[in-house]
Amino acid sequence: MTEKSLSDLAIGDAHLREERVSGEAIYDGIFLQMKRDVVRLPDGAEAMREYLTHPGAVAILAILDDGRVLMERQYRYPIAKACLEIPAGKLEIGEDPLLCAQRELLEETGYTASTWSFIRRINPVISYSTEFIDIYLAQGLIEGKSQLDAEEFLDVFAAPLEDLLQWVERGEITDVKTIISSYWLERYRRGLVLPKSL
Repeated sequence: MTEKSLSDLAIGDAHLREERVSGEAIYDGIFLQMKRDVVRLPDGAEAMREYLTHPGAVAILAILDDGRVLMERQYRYPIAKACLEIPAGKLEIGEDPLLCAQRELLEETGYTASTWSFIRRINPVISYSTEFIDIYLAQGLIEGKSQLDAEEFLDVFAAPLEDLLQWVERGEITDVKTIISSYWLERYRRGLVLPKSL
């Protein structure tokens, strides 16, 4: 097999594309919809694809003045476990992601931030969902009072990056947005990556 660069692969993907032939909505929930499409494969055959449509979400890597990371511990019903993760929340239809991040940080933790930067967009479950998560860096934090939704219960705490990395390595943090953000922050502190100023 001949090695290719990423730019070579990105240019020539027509031989991999699947084209939608028909489709139907099979579930319409509060914010998730499940769809089933018939697609034409690159070789001309047809196949079935089921996937969830999701409005998108934001996550916030919020850094206190002493360098600790603002964290949450929240019960996640689908996996029946209280999880360690950075603050996050889903977008309302048509909502600006930065405004959503600012709103979610305040609602969940009580903090506001004087400086916001964009880290990156991730697609956490590319095999069966349209979901994306825009990750932001929040600095210059000012403490306030949280404004949790009626059905929201969580613990807010702060931890040094070294603890986050250990928790990731020990499998105590399994949340993908938090794992990516932890490794990004470690590289940022070594001067290897930079966020995008807003």
